[in-house]
Amino acid sequence: MKHNLIHSLAGILALGGLFSCSTQMGEGPNRPADGSYKEAPRRSADSAIPWNASAPVAPAPAERPGLATGWGQEQNSPIYSQSFVRSAAKPAGVDAIYYNNPAGIKAMAQAPERVNGMQAAAGGLVEWGIKGRAGLLPAYKEWGYGRRLVAGSADSTYSIQVKNRSRSTLEVVASVDGLDVMDGTAATYAKRGYLIAPGEALAIDGFRTSHRSVAAFKFSSVADSYANLRHGDTRNVGVIGLAVFSQKGVSPWTWMPDEVNRRTTAQPFAVPPRSAGGRSVQF
Repeated sequence: MKHNLIHSLAGILALGGLFSCSTQMGEGPNRPADGSYKEAPRRSADSAIPWNASAPVAPAPAERPGLATGWGQEQNSPIYSQSFVRSAAKPAGVDAIYYNNPAGIKAMAQAPERVNGMQAAAGGLVEWGIKGRAGLLPAYKEWGYGRRLVAGSADSTYSIQVKNRSRSTLEVVASVDGLDVMDGTAATYAKRGYLIAPGEALAIDGFRTSHRSVAAFKFSSVADSYANLRHGDTRNVGVIGLAVFSQKGVSPWTWMPDEVNRRTTAQPFAVPPRSAGGRSVQF
């Protein structure tokens, strides 16, 4: 239903719970005017560590194997501002998907189990997954930890697919490699996201460059990632995050319909333990 859905950006919070589209048009907040990229200077946080302190030395980005996300070609993706007030500052649910190439997935997870590409998250409020050119990417659940992982390939583009399973509008804040997809800077819950109407689906295709376009998510090396080329920080490459917010003034029975089923299937008494002979144990 993507063709029926114009992406809606909840803009900067203003008085009275209204949002305004104040993002500057044109090159976007993090895109160099000439289209080029330069290595960002290293942060000075390490300088605060005493000279005699033993701290692990992170490998250079060029030495790190596996996938990260780079800055792809610009794509048309218009949005508009809309009023939305969150029911709470804390998300109703948060989820993460880790990605890598097949060899990296094998190294990261022992006995990964293949699962459907779209999985429920945030207590069932949404379903989401990662889509490549030919459909949803191969998805896995890590045995023992439950982490979700998807396998991608270098130089291919991808998008974040999200479907609203509730009966109310939801706001979703997404991050890639620890960077907010709206402005390309460090991701936090406080930033605004996309609105999804009940039962509708949303495709987040890239880092937003303006109200009209995005730079496509493109699997790259760690050295060529947007996180490295723009910020010089590759600590969080390889993970995609999603925070889901419910709407203020909307009954939780509306956006949490699964709660009804949970309550109707609740058991009044625990099942009694069994003895070795199959009889109930009496105390």
